[in-house]
Amino acid sequence: MVKLIIGKKGSGKTKALINDVHDAVNVENGNIIFICNGDRHVLDLNHSVRLIDVADFDTSDYRIFKSFINGVLSQNYDITSVFIDSLLKIVPDDNDNMVKFFDDLDAISNDRGITFTICISADKEELPGGIDKYIA
Repeated sequence: MVKLIIGKKGSGKTKALINDVHDAVNVENGNIIFICNGDRHVLDLNHSVRLIDVADFDTSDYRIFKSFINGVLSQNYDITSVFIDSLLKIVPDDNDNMVKFFDDLDAISNDRGITFTICISADKEELPGGIDKYIA
């Protein structure tokens, strides 16, 4: 499953994402990954959550970022959830490739049983039309 949390800056998206992370920690038996640009959430997360700061990696387009995610997933067979904060800060690519990226994540989710929860700082009208099925 791919779940998107969308809204303008300051609308409480990251707080909702962190709450989802805490819920996952309490319910799931697998490993939980939190991907963001910077380490500002290190104190907000449970110590069992693997925080990955992508600031030092090339994530300039969705193809590269999907490959990065696949690399993370290849390192551990029991990942159950991946949380991504501020997608548009991580991937500055245009929105043209966004729908394919989410469709690819959905295929990975269905194949491996991993839930992806992603925060995007934008209104629904600013995003491509094909992502409606992923909006929470």
